[in-house]
Amino acid sequence: MKALIVLLLAIGLAGVVPGQERYVKPVDEAAEDASFLAFRNKLTAAAERKDAAFILSILDPKISLSFGGDSGIADFKRIWKINSKNSPFWKEFLTVIKNGGTWWKEKPAGKLFYAPYTFNSFPEDLDAFTHEVVFGSNVNLRAGPSTDSRVIAQLSYNLVTAETDPETEAGKIRETRGWSKVKTLGGISGWIKNEFLRSPIDYRAGFEKKRGAWKMVAFIAGD
Repeated sequence: MKALIVLLLAIGLAGVVPGQERYVKPVDEAAEDASFLAFRNKLTAAAERKDAAFILSILDPKISLSFGGDSGIADFKRIWKINSKNSPFWKEFLTVIKNGGTWWKEKPAGKLFYAPYTFNSFPEDLDAFTHEVVFGSNVNLRAGPSTDSRVIAQLSYNLVTAETDPETEAGKIRETRGWSKVKTLGGISGWIKNEFLRSPIDYRAGFEKKRGAWKMVAFIAGD
């Protein structure tokens, strides 16, 4: 009987396939168009000094801002209160513009650039609403939602699932304490700071060359 049990366990375990880790590693195709790279360098510098006039000057008149119909420069000013140095736009935009990006595949090369890299590079076979990317290298995955908790592993650009349901304890901690309970596709579970996670449908910026000048044609989140 013991031999039979051991045999059955062996057969069962043979059918268990461990999960495969997957990654979304940084990519930046901006240098494929020298004019865009120069434009982005100027734009980044303007955002760092919180130059509202420069930002407004590069907005497309019909810039897309939400999936609820918000668009245009007037809506941009209303939503982001761009003339305030305390506007949340500055932090959000710098995270977007400083993290690479790719040319939109459905447009001719050099026509439409999207940043950050996590938007266009996200795997099409995974649900963007349930999966996120570890936004950095050697990020600590901890046993609990605290920097005092034991480090389980260090993650670099792994794809993960996160507990986001606000009705669960983990979901509440995510909302109130800035830590998320995650699981890698390889099956490693733990806690990570929210600042090191990014969804492909978080804010992204789209840039298109129109009449010889680069314009920001979208600054939008969601799907």
